[in-house]
Amino acid sequence: MKTKLLDAAQQWQLLDENGRVPASPSYTDLLQHAVDAQALSHNVVQLTADFARTPHSTNRVGRAVLARLAMASTMSSHAVPCFAETAETALALSRAATPIIKQYPANSMVIEHATARAYLRRASESLRDASKELDGHLDFHRFFPARQLPPARSGPASHGSDRGR
Repeated sequence: MKTKLLDAAQQWQLLDENGRVPASPSYTDLLQHAVDAQALSHNVVQLTADFARTPHSTNRVGRAVLARLAMASTMSSHAVPCFAETAETALALSRAATPIIKQYPANSMVIEHATARAYLRRASESLRDASKELDGHLDFHRFFPARQLPPARSGPASHGSDRGR
């Protein structure tokens, strides 16, 4: 999941190879970014909800992992409307009459798209951190297995007068 988010953040480009907004950015392509971001976000939120339902989310490490998953859910969810607004602006840009009138929406579109990609990167980072936290916890338990408690005594309870015998 973290790789998918990071790949999307890196691959979904708005600017051309010269670093400029295309003369007529594709509304369909930009809207597809929003659709794909929605699917990724849904998966992250579902992962977070599934982990929250486990008993592992109640211990110290589990709460830390859950906090990172919650951050990933929030960040991935914020990306969706930013991508949708980018697509909406591209549609409005195609109706603008002059280059001067197009400049402000084009700049706005670049900022929104970059913001959406940044949200996906941060979501990926949060998932990476949650994974590291969980892996570290599991590695700790592999090297230091839980201490075995001595077997419970089945006879009558000891009394103070029994000591020393």
